[in-house]
Amino acid sequence: MQEFLLGLGGANAADDPNGDSKTSKNALASIEDYGSITLRGRRGTIHIITIVGQIEGHTVQDASTKTTKYEHIIPQLAAIEESPRIDGLLILLNTVGGDVEAGLAIAEVIASMTKPTVSLVLGGGHSIGVPLTVSARRSFIVPSATMTVHPVRYNGTIISAPQTYRYLDRIEERIVGFVSRNSKISRERYLQLMKNVGELATDIGCILNGEEAVAEGLVSSLGGIADAYSALYEMIGQDRAARGEANAPEAGTEAP
Repeated sequence: MQEFLLGLGGANAADDPNGDSKTSKNALASIEDYGSITLRGRRGTIHIITIVGQIEGHTVQDASTKTTKYEHIIPQLAAIEESPRIDGLLILLNTVGGDVEAGLAIAEVIASMTKPTVSLVLGGGHSIGVPLTVSARRSFIVPSATMTVHPVRYNGTIISAPQTYRYLDRIEERIVGFVSRNSKISRERYLQLMKNVGELATDIGCILNGEEAVAEGLVSSLGGIADAYSALYEMIGQDRAARGEANAPEAGTEAP
């Protein structure tokens, strides 16, 4: 996890005023390779993770598909939880969904973290992106973003037997249970949205825009990046106050 100082002085600014320091290059490489970066500011240190494209599970997708690999995300989350230098986590989502097991694994780790967490849906938080969105302590969605809710799809060989359908039902129940536990939507309402047959032309389910997702209780609030930062810093301050700690370090000083 690379740290990137946003014009707050310190080593990066002193090393190279033109922004060509080795640390800055490493930070930019971290964005390119893993879609993540650590920002150290006046009110706290935040790690940012992006979940974009398709959630890649145990099967590697072809090179033309933009993916988020769970083997990259989960170790970062584990490190963030134990790092004394990081105060909170911001998750930026624009995903079409993907592997259910991988998506739920990431979501469960985020939901079990003690560090303040905020998610922000930009573009789309479709399919397994819904559990990923609600896994954070606070969630936001921009007005133009959408979220697709639909039943579990299955790729590969399907055995035409009752056990197959029961297996799919059990997977679906895991998703529904997680979403209802981590958001304000009820299990019954989420199932109703998932089984809707009057909206999608080639599938069952529904598409919710930003306002509808908030109205249904899937997302906490309508808002953008500034709102997400504000909520995250507020939670960081509350956590510090609960522990009896002082405010965040001033600009140019080391984070805890």
